[in-house]
Amino acid sequence: MEHDKEKLKEFQENHKTQYLYTVYISELAKLDEARELAATDPEMAELAKEEIETLEAQLQNQFDEMDKITESAKVEEARPFGVMLEVRAGAGGDEAALFAEELASMYLTYAQNKGWQTTAEHKSAATMGGYKEAAFEILSPAAYDAFKFETGVHRVQRIPSTEKQGRIHTSTASVAVLPMRKKPTIVIDPGDIDMEFSRAGGAGGQNVNKVETAVRVVHRPTGVDVRCESDRSQLKNREKAMAMLVAKLEAAFEEEQAQKHADVRSKQIGTGDRSEKIRTYNFPQNRITDHRIKESWHTVEATLGGELQPIIDAMHKAEEALE
Repeated sequence: MEHDKEKLKEFQENHKTQYLYTVYISELAKLDEARELAATDPEMAELAKEEIETLEAQLQNQFDEMDKITESAKVEEARPFGVMLEVRAGAGGDEAALFAEELASMYLTYAQNKGWQTTAEHKSAATMGGYKEAAFEILSPAAYDAFKFETGVHRVQRIPSTEKQGRIHTSTASVAVLPMRKKPTIVIDPGDIDMEFSRAGGAGGQNVNKVETAVRVVHRPTGVDVRCESDRSQLKNREKAMAMLVAKLEAAFEEEQAQKHADVRSKQIGTGDRSEKIRTYNFPQNRITDHRIKESWHTVEATLGGELQPIIDAMHKAEEALE
């Protein structure tokens, strides 16, 4: 019997399979001895044959067990340990910025109610309130499954507080949910990176604003950039910014691959594209409609208050129906 040498090397180097590997090698030596005995001693050939069959079965079982352990570890490494959630104001001026902040608050409230750790990595405030753009780190292995259907353009229809004629305005904000993994699937060439440092935004007079702790990283080949200012340490902000950049580039690559392959697209809800209009929040009618699954909920205030579970459940149910 011959087993994949690359796999065996992997078993030898993986701390979870190192002991099983030493047992495997010991049993393999016994197998070689039994084979030699069968070939050189006719009187012992029959007994040796039985031992060979037993050892081959044991070795196959050991190999399969080690393979299962390492493959499980790979799945675990690929599983997101959290997400980077970005919101950006779209069309609609001040109303769009306010809506972007409401969406961010909805996701953060949901996450905090779940006991997940949340950190604001970057916030750019609009003049009249709300966010021009903002990025948040949400740490939990369950976060990506919960938020993976939120990427896209969200639309709000309501009468702004500044509207004197009582007219309904339509504004938009985009959301991007980027999975964060222990082992990145892409490698970034350091030579492709530009890094800028500045003072973090926020209330004046705080230590965080006296030194250049905020970090902006630009990936020149794609033009993708990220900004992180959540920590007082420039080094930690650099590390977080690089993690954010990797998550962005991985998400862009996965989106590109999904668009290329029809079999992948057919198993998705919607296009998975950040420019896709996915949901409308209609305040006058107290109705939220998800356009991908054509389902509505009359719970606008509650949903924006963080009660997102009914929508999350419906999205997963629709996904299961496609499988």
